[in-house]
Amino acid sequence: MKHLATLNRYFVKHRWRFLLGILFIILSNYFRILAPQLTSYVVDAVVAHLNSTGTTGAKISSRDKDILVQKIIEFISHQPFEQKIVWCGLVLLLLAVISGVFMFLMRQTIIVMSRLIEFDQKNAVYSHYQQLDTAFYKTHSTGDLMNRISEDVSRVRMYTGPAIMYFINLAAVICFSIFFMLQASPKLTLVALSPLPILAVTIYFVNTIIHKKSERIQALLSDLTVNAQESYSGIRVIKAFVQEKAMLGFFTSNSEAYKKNALALAKTEAIYFPSMALLIGISTLLTVMVGGLDVINVKGATVGTIAEFVMYIQMLTFPVSAIGWTASMTQRAAASQKRINEFLLTEPAIKNPPGALQPALKGNIVFNNVHFTYPHTGIKAIQNFSLSIKKGEKLAIVGRTGSGKSTLAQLLLRVYDPQEGSILYDGIPLHNIDVHHLRRQVSYVPQDIFLFSDTVANNIGFGLDKTDHETVVQAAKQASVHKEIMQFEKGYDTMVGERGVTLSGGQKQRISIARALIKNPQVVVFDDCLSAVDAKTEKEIMGNLNAFLQDKTAIIITHRVFSLLSFDKVIVLEDGKIAEQGTHETLLQQNGYYAEMYARQQLQDSSQ
Repeated sequence: MKHLATLNRYFVKHRWRFLLGILFIILSNYFRILAPQLTSYVVDAVVAHLNSTGTTGAKISSRDKDILVQKIIEFISHQPFEQKIVWCGLVLLLLAVISGVFMFLMRQTIIVMSRLIEFDQKNAVYSHYQQLDTAFYKTHSTGDLMNRISEDVSRVRMYTGPAIMYFINLAAVICFSIFFMLQASPKLTLVALSPLPILAVTIYFVNTIIHKKSERIQALLSDLTVNAQESYSGIRVIKAFVQEKAMLGFFTSNSEAYKKNALALAKTEAIYFPSMALLIGISTLLTVMVGGLDVINVKGATVGTIAEFVMYIQMLTFPVSAIGWTASMTQRAAASQKRINEFLLTEPAIKNPPGALQPALKGNIVFNNVHFTYPHTGIKAIQNFSLSIKKGEKLAIVGRTGSGKSTLAQLLLRVYDPQEGSILYDGIPLHNIDVHHLRRQVSYVPQDIFLFSDTVANNIGFGLDKTDHETVVQAAKQASVHKEIMQFEKGYDTMVGERGVTLSGGQKQRISIARALIKNPQVVVFDDCLSAVDAKTEKEIMGNLNAFLQDKTAIIITHRVFSLLSFDKVIVLEDGKIAEQGTHETLLQQNGYYAEMYARQQLQDSSQ
């Protein structure tokens, strides 16, 4: 239960529904428990009426009954025999209706509460997912994340709803039943309840097995979900390499492992219900046998008492048999909540310090001896990096693949924190600035373009709380994608499909650029965002950017030399260090990597 203890705050939040639900459970069972007592009176009355001597089995007493039943019996006892039976039937029907109404209210409070807790928990998990840093997502698969927020939370709901409801119902039935059973006959009570210790031992051992199996099954389900999710996302690659059969084999293997463990759990759970039925049958048999002997030997018990106890045992049948189901749901929920807690207790590496600042950024950026190593791979991406960028300057960062260019962009957005050194915006250490405030003022076009399954307009205006059509169109024109958007059947209302699958690579890149430009920030970071556009479109975009970036700090990571955009400084990265830096002209004179790259590009352009 230690894993499920984290749910207590939700019970506190919805305490009024919870407390009302408990009250309705108690009231429902109270009116149910009156029926065996009244039935006992009716049976004894019938036996007394049929017995001509009026002795054996004719003893009718209401002293061991509930106060309400005593009042009912007092009223009925003065009626003729036929009317007495009719009145008893009507009262039993009324008790059943009242109990049913409270049972309905019980479900309306407890089950509804569980749905509200499910809603709250899914929101809490999703909110926490959004706070976790990029390093977390590099070590956890999307399928596993999805499984924990869907399947695991649903299993926890089965505990907060049905399991809790049936457990409280069981407690109420047992308390009421034992109380009135002891009043009626302590001897028969002990006989009827004698199989319960065996039941308790069975539940204990089976629960231990169920908990281990449930945890294993949830892990296997996550693997299955990951397998399916990756297959759906990479279906074009799978088809291109004709790997449908291989991927089906992986899925079948994972599915087979899940099936075997699920069947093993089902077989374990199947022990519960036959054992419940057996123990309840033994209890009924012992009660009838011992009670019957007492009636024959006139030792205090009556035929009505036996009937009352049989009804008590039958009333206990479902709640007691539900012990196995409830225990199984609780164990499954505990295993799922443990998996959820693993993520909820994961602290994000990037978070705001107390009293985080929210300055209006001007665009002055300083790197002071920055070192950064990726924690999950140990790769040293940035080493001894120092650089000063003034407001309004245009900086180009070039270098071979893996030289650390994209890492610099992510450090600027505080996706990661450097292990050594510092980064300052306008003289303020980066880690002292509110993360959300920082990212609102810096526009970033990543190398890996991601578009949401939404309209073109909503994808462009994604970074703003509110946008108007004119602003969206202006940003699209600056990114040189407006004309192509207007050629779509629905224009800016066109749905782009999952991850922008309906668009070309160049269109996705330009929509991503428009998304960055619409924010009108003071700092702009472009990470190789023009690799998928042709030379003509590239010149058009660079011409538009030249005017847009006039007074803004711009950092452009690229594999090409943009002749239409005048850079104040160009740096060449190699193994995370600055190998060359200067203006376009000075770097050409150095005859290093930059000059080699420029010459190669000129040769390619002239051959086209």
